[in-house]
Amino acid sequence: MDPFSPIWYVCYIVVLLGLAGYGSHRLTIIFLYLKHSRKRPEPLEMFKDLPLVTVQLPVFNEMHVVDRLLDSVAALDYPQDKLQIQLLDDSTDETVDICRQGIERLKAKGFDAEHIHRTDRTGFKAGALENGTRFARGEYLFILDADFVPKPDVLQKTIHYFSDPKIGMLQTRWGHLNRTFNLLTRIQAMFLDGHLELEQTARNRSGRFFTFNGTGGIWRKSCIADAGGWEHDTLTEDMDLSYRAQLKGWRFIFLNDVETPAELPVDMDGFKSQQHRWTKGSIQVCKKVLPAIWRSKVPLFIKMEATAHLTSNFAYLLLICLCFLIYPSQHQPDFGKFTYYIINGPIFFFASVSVVLFYLTSQKALRPHTWWKEIPYLPLLLALGIGMSINNAKAVMEALFNHQTGFVRTPKYGIGQSSRSDWKKSSYKAMKTLTPFVELLFGFFFLFVIIEAAMEGRWSSTILLLPFPVGFFYTSLSSLTRMLPSGPSAEASPVIDPKDN
Repeated sequence: MDPFSPIWYVCYIVVLLGLAGYGSHRLTIIFLYLKHSRKRPEPLEMFKDLPLVTVQLPVFNEMHVVDRLLDSVAALDYPQDKLQIQLLDDSTDETVDICRQGIERLKAKGFDAEHIHRTDRTGFKAGALENGTRFARGEYLFILDADFVPKPDVLQKTIHYFSDPKIGMLQTRWGHLNRTFNLLTRIQAMFLDGHLELEQTARNRSGRFFTFNGTGGIWRKSCIADAGGWEHDTLTEDMDLSYRAQLKGWRFIFLNDVETPAELPVDMDGFKSQQHRWTKGSIQVCKKVLPAIWRSKVPLFIKMEATAHLTSNFAYLLLICLCFLIYPSQHQPDFGKFTYYIINGPIFFFASVSVVLFYLTSQKALRPHTWWKEIPYLPLLLALGIGMSINNAKAVMEALFNHQTGFVRTPKYGIGQSSRSDWKKSSYKAMKTLTPFVELLFGFFFLFVIIEAAMEGRWSSTILLLPFPVGFFYTSLSSLTRMLPSGPSAEASPVIDPKDN
């Protein structure tokens, strides 16, 4: 017996227990959702005189989607004299002219519309919102990212909840304009559906904290001021402000039956940059607000849920550790099949089966008649989650060690459900890194691991480990193929703030 085998195996079990802990939290979310999902909030009363709403549209180099955004805002079913539209433009390319022309069109139609262009991107999106709020005449701020397309009746369905003076923010559920565009958008939609339908609904309706998703929601301006305003010391200013506001006693509302559609990233690099920003920002917020949460007088169950939420991305570090421990664990001493299944069975259930149940529940809730059509995508969802572990673990480490980076925008191309525009020739590209090459090495390593397991007749291990090479090959090759020359776009620059290194 190798004297280090028990040590490797104990480390392997400890890591799996950590992942199982986050898996059990998913099961808790499912339970809370099923218990509370029917408790739909209702407005305290209806406004007799509709209040003034300021629509804030933060934009940075979005030439493909700005016109679509402005057209959808102009189509809102809300009195024109009760709308103020702010196009908060930090662009450095031809988007500036497109924005200026779009605002002129709205003014010609009688809208109170303003193009606020900054040449100094201090604070990135948070800075743009902070700057725009200084000039906002409305007490209620409807925030929409450039790739969103609000439905005409969204304000009529939401504004009346603010008749309760304790309500500080209302979030609508994101929809997906290009859900079926390709395999990646299909899987992304399932990821987001799980968060938006299950997590947000369960947290909100069970009395726990939940967070603004950065867009598709309405803030009370006095709530923002009371919470300390927009701060830009994290990459997820929305999550940061949400926790600060709720710690001040403000109540939030999530409406899962009011959908605001948006465009999903259609290429792997764009998806990775988005996930990197969200992951890093969440850990930054964790470091910033978690101590204040535990010092506060909120109930223990709220503190525990907030802790699980804010630390959830540490699971990517555990997943990376698991990648290094799997091979040694395959060669640990034979403790007997009974012991093996007693130890590994429950851990596997909480770490893996819980994920499948989580996303199946969300699909069944949103698509009660066609949810079963999403089942074939679940193995790919698991594989993508594994494949993203290197990208996201890197983001966690950067946040832990205070490595500062700018706000890298996710490229969007104005693609709808059936659109097949030549988006690959766009001048917008996500930032390229060495991560795909590391993912490729991991893919080959796990290919070797499962081939060895198959040759030794360990078929259960072969099947259970299959998502690892599939996930790493998918994330790596999808990025590497985008690095190949492809005509006019090959020399394009990534969409990144010029101050970034």
